[in-house]
Amino acid sequence: MKTTSSFTNKISALTGIAIVVANMIGTGAFTSLGFQLNDLKNPVAILTLWILGGVLALSGAFSYAEVGTAIKKSGGEYIFLSHIYHPLVGYLSGWISLTVGFAAPVALSAIAVVTYFPFANLPLKWTSIALVGLITLIHTFSLKTSSKFQNISTLLKIILIATLIIIGLILPKTSGTSFTEANYFTEITSGAFAIALIYVSYSYSGWNAATYITEEFKSPKKSLPVALIGGTFIVMVLYTFLQYIFLKMVSISKLTGQLNVGTIVAQKMFGDSVGNLFSLAISLLLISGISAMVWVGPRVTSSMAKDYPLWRLFQNNKNEIPKKALWLQFSITTIFLLTGTFEQILIYCGVLLTLSSALTVLGVFVLRKNKTHNSSSGFKSPLFPFFQILFLLFSIGMIFFALKQYTFETIMGVSNLFIGYGTWLINKKLI
Repeated sequence: MKTTSSFTNKISALTGIAIVVANMIGTGAFTSLGFQLNDLKNPVAILTLWILGGVLALSGAFSYAEVGTAIKKSGGEYIFLSHIYHPLVGYLSGWISLTVGFAAPVALSAIAVVTYFPFANLPLKWTSIALVGLITLIHTFSLKTSSKFQNISTLLKIILIATLIIIGLILPKTSGTSFTEANYFTEITSGAFAIALIYVSYSYSGWNAATYITEEFKSPKKSLPVALIGGTFIVMVLYTFLQYIFLKMVSISKLTGQLNVGTIVAQKMFGDSVGNLFSLAISLLLISGISAMVWVGPRVTSSMAKDYPLWRLFQNNKNEIPKKALWLQFSITTIFLLTGTFEQILIYCGVLLTLSSALTVLGVFVLRKNKTHNSSSGFKSPLFPFFQILFLLFSIGMIFFALKQYTFETIMGVSNLFIGYGTWLINKKLI
């Protein structure tokens, strides 16, 4: 997600697509396959998982486009849920962003960067903390430099993925993996498939990025849907082909449980020397994802600071840089890195983000029922309510299976909302 409060010019739909793609392509594309293969062994089921994840992301994009063009304000779920339901619901969504929405993905990305770095055996947690601290420090100085770095690194990420896909399609299959239907229906109807969908949903997270900058588009009514839907579709195609190449080139047994899937595949395709260079490239390009989230997350906090006195300390300084909010997010990220494993953080974060997104998608029904949305007010989701029901059903399913299989992490996620409600009550007394 990427804000543009420091930019004076309105942006085009093409720039909006770039923002969505930039925020979606990150750690999950190169890391989550290994976890999925712990319980799912049919490669066709795996590809179905990624296609389904893309369809769900598109379903969310359709819904967010409708909500965003009806409300027409920047701020994403924080604004949407406050408007549709109640300020408390919006506040809790903002609380999710403040506590886990950005800090947890930053922690995950930092872990992946260190894991992918091929030329030194660095201490994982402390190196990750140092990396996030350095990037946080950089963002306390210049937004202009950060913006340029973000645009260039996003283009390089796309080039890297496209290169892997094209070469992988040309090279003969070396994994010995059979793309058959054996056990296919058993796997796609299993609880493990639902859990794996959480990993995939995390990989697709960021499809809602453009809703944080709705007011910055030249024509939000036209540009916002194009940015959300176009960007999501591009990433869906790239992700599905990328997972196909991974499965085509390396056997399932060698990928199962591995975090550095991209490195393993690159070494198989190009040899250890060139493979290590690809691993280094993946490691460095993942830094751009950290940079984007370190940059944007504190802006959500500073926005809450305008409305709620408890967070007033974290408002922007005179240079429009929320330095204190930056270091608050760094502190929360550090806690995640010191106390949680990669898998625990992913489940904890995924459940809360899924809940927030589901409420926004449900908001399409609320807006239509309240007749606050009509044919001339903005984009209308196609085949209503098919995509909304699809998104909500799978969201409920993912939360249910996460609660069943990862009870502790899910309860911790839900308990975080009660803490957020406590801070809401404090704010009410301070107002």
